[in-house]
Amino acid sequence: MEITKSKLDKVGFVLSLKFIIAQDSRDQVLMNSLVNYFGCGILKVSLKTSMLYFTVHKFADLRDKIIPFINKYPLQGSKTLNFVDFCKVAELMNNKAHLTSSGLEEIRKIRSGMNNGRIE
Repeated sequence: MEITKSKLDKVGFVLSLKFIIAQDSRDQVLMNSLVNYFGCGILKVSLKTSMLYFTVHKFADLRDKIIPFINKYPLQGSKTLNFVDFCKVAELMNNKAHLTSSGLEEIRKIRSGMNNGRIE
């Protein structure tokens, strides 16, 4: 998720939620199948690292395809808690909370505890 300054937005910031899966380029068939299965997202190749990235930016695709799929087939391991936080942010966005200062602050708090910021 990215929070960037915006002169056009009321609260002065715009929020972009995205879902990314990274795999080694040898898994290209698998990664292409994700794009085909979900009918959304893009596949990018990093020539520098030999990695493939399946990325979904569109909020409707996240809400209607990615989140329901992962809820049905839960993640295993350390990414589970990050996904729970991801869903909290998506719910806040769905309720338009990201368009208020207090909602944006709540999202910032959630984001700060994700990935490397998580204290368990």
